[in-house]
Parts: sequence; C-alpha cells; structure tokens
Amino acid sequence: MSINSAGTPDSQLDHWLARLATERQASPHTVAGYRRDLAKLLRFMQERGLASFDALDSNLMRTFIAAEHRGKSGKEGLAPKSLQRLLSSCRSLFRQLNREGLLAHDPLLGVRGPKVRRKLPQVLDVDEAGALVEADSGGKLAVRDRAMLELFYSSGLRLSELIGLRWLDLDLDGGEVRVLGKGSKTRIVPVGRHAIAALRALGVEQGGAGQAGYAESAVFRGRGGAPINPRTVQLRMKTLALQLGIPKHIHPHLLRHTFASHMLESSGDLRAVQELLGHADIATTQIYTHLDFQHLSKVYDAAHPRARRK
Repeated sequence: MSINSAGTPDSQLDHWLARLATERQASPHTVAGYRRDLAKLLRFMQERGLASFDALDSNLMRTFIAAEHRGKSGKEGLAPKSLQRLLSSCRSLFRQLNREGLLAHDPLLGVRGPKVRRKLPQVLDVDEAGALVEADSGGKLAVRDRAMLELFYSSGLRLSELIGLRWLDLDLDGGEVRVLGKGSKTRIVPVGRHAIAALRALGVEQGGAGQAGYAESAVFRGRGGAPINPRTVQLRMKTLALQLGIPKHIHPHLLRHTFASHMLESSGDLRAVQELLGHADIATTQIYTHLDFQHLSKVYDAAHPRARRK
C-alpha cells in the first residue's frame, strides 16, 4: 500500500498510519502517538494555507517548531523531549513521502530541535526491591500481586508484556518466559526461582492445568478472567508502596529499571542486559551505565584518600 499521490495531506497521513499498523505492525499506542504529533503539523499547514507537504521548507519547519515550543492561547509550549519526538514523527512521514516520489526535498534539512537533558531513571536499591516484591498485600489478591511483582523484578518485563502473558508462554520447569515486546518482537527471558515459586502458587490458586483452555488463559487476570487492566497493576503497586513507607514513586517500569540497573551493576555485560530488556538499540540500554557510574562514584568518593572532602 502506497500513499495516495492525489490526496490531501490529511488523507496521505491516514494512508501512512494505516500502513504502519498493517504492514509494519506498529502498536495502536505508537500509531496514536504519530497521529497526535502530526496533527499539529497539519494544523500549522492549514493556518498558512499550505495545500501539500511539498510546500514545506526548512524555514517553515523552524517556525513550526518554535511555535510549538513557545505555546499559544495561554497554553504551555512543548518541552524539549516532546519537540524531539515531534521532529522524529515528521521525519518518518517525510522519509516515506520521499521514497514514493511525493516529496522532492527534505523540509527538515538543517533543522534541529533543542537538546534534551537525559533524565536518569529512578531505581530501588536491593533492600527496597526485596521488601516490595516480598510484601504481603493481603486479601484474596495477595498471591496474584506477589507473582506480578516477583516477575517484574525477576525478568525486567514491560507492563504491556506482563499483561499479555498466557500460561503457555511460561516454562516454569525450564525457568523461562516468552514475551511479545515492542514491534511485535518475541524474546525469551529467564525467570528467577522466587518468581517461579510465586507463579506456581498462582497457578494452583487458579485451578491449574486441569482446566479446559487453561494454557491459553491470561496469567494475570482481572474481572471475568480477562487480562488484568494496566491501571489496576499501577494502583496495586502504589498502594503497597504506601503501606511499606517506600519514599519513591513506585510504578511497574520502576521495577524494570531496577532489574536493568542491578543486572548491569553485578555483571557489567551491557549487551546481555540489552537482550534481556529487548532494546533494539544499545544506546537505550546505555543509560543504565550512567546509573552504575553514579554508584561507583559514591564508592570512590567515600574510599579514595585523595577524593574525600574535608
């Protein structure tokens, strides 16, 4: 499917987004993000009477980015990180238009967004992580909650990956889990012994493999046996952290960050951590080397006689 050469910018964008969803199997979340970003560009073009993407040039794109950064009508402008994402969305569309001969030039040539100061992710220390995953949330959901937390920390799963798990994806005897990650890429991740024990307990509570259709059923269930809602997972973790008095913002991705940081700190193997996390680009994984360096810096400052402050 190609972009309609005779269409308006709106219809050409719709064709491209449909292609992303069908041919490249982009997730609905990804497609929606592109649509939100590029809707801003379409509004900019409409305000200036630009009837085609070919009418855009680098000066107009700089004006567009500056306007989004500045904001209007009392609304706050976009932060540097959001502007970089906006530019990335525009580049992706322009690249496809260029490949199909619908755009003879690059409107973003020489256009750069503001520098983004990369924020290091917060992580739990080993004691905090242990206290969180071992805590008893109480009530009939305690077994499910324990299994979720243990698996998050054991295997570094994304929230979407955990929610999508079925029992057939787990090999508890072999200590492995098969997950469907970003870009519909499948990877195999080890599962630690504590998580295995918690998952076995959950399987027993749910009735085990004797049930019809059990293998195809969701591991972590909400009402009616459907996969648990992402918001439910977030709220359960937040409530448990408050009960434990952990003075940090606790959320599912925090345990993924913690998994990565602890693995890298212990092994020093960046490539292995990249594979475990399912990162397409090792540059994404390298942020955890900064976390590890912070830890080493603290050790150095405390131990080296020439580093100690008076």
